[in-house]
Amino acid sequence: MKITIVMKGCEFSMDVATQEPILEIKNKIQHFLGIPVDSQTLTVCDWELIDGLDLDDYPLISDGTKMHLSTNHTPPPVSPSTKMKITVKFSSRKFQIDVDNTDTVRSLKEKIHIVDGTPIRRMTLCINAAEMEDDFRSLSEYGVQESSEIVVFLKAMSRVMADPPSRRVSVVVQTSSSLMNAARIPVEMNDTSRVDELRQLLLERRMLPADEYIFIHKQRIMRDDCSLRWHGVENGDFLYVFKGTVSRGGY
Repeated sequence: MKITIVMKGCEFSMDVATQEPILEIKNKIQHFLGIPVDSQTLTVCDWELIDGLDLDDYPLISDGTKMHLSTNHTPPPVSPSTKMKITVKFSSRKFQIDVDNTDTVRSLKEKIHIVDGTPIRRMTLCINAAEMEDDFRSLSEYGVQESSEIVVFLKAMSRVMADPPSRRVSVVVQTSSSLMNAARIPVEMNDTSRVDELRQLLLERRMLPADEYIFIHKQRIMRDDCSLRWHGVENGDFLYVFKGTVSRGGY
């Protein structure tokens, strides 16, 4: 039968046996999302499912049942989304900008570029005198909050290097058992290709049935409109795909 695992911000379906142990379901979740079994709590109608029992020990569970997954794993697979306004300060000017705490340093640079026109590759961002070095870390990981001030330093033109050209990356798309028996699909694309282009490629080649999908890389839901490079995807990485949609406004 098929059940639906519901997390904060998304949900995906999973095929299970009627007598499948609760612990085995948690093992599958750990395999696909990287969340340790001992960090998972599964509930149905506010009743916690116990590791030592099987699905048929719970008469309320049937085909189509939704199980809610909560976790104390850090970092969580999906960070809560919070809109906030911060101040961006240059040496001679400053302005406010709306961001999401799940935005990355790179996406903040992109927003500054849209508002101000400053080339992204010239920017060095700092908060509380500390440089925000990793473009793929979220703003929340740097402690950015409502009304935080981000200082922008500009690199000298002689030090600015062009963005590296696109390159081919080979990845493995791992599907869940509810899609096609946990298949592993090798895919090669440019690292500048967007996630929605990857989805379209898999659909056109009939490697996935027509439906809505969530892609996950290193326990983070991938944004459709951002590139593989933006997500930090490297050669040999696994991208996990589940049937479902992101249910909140942001990623």
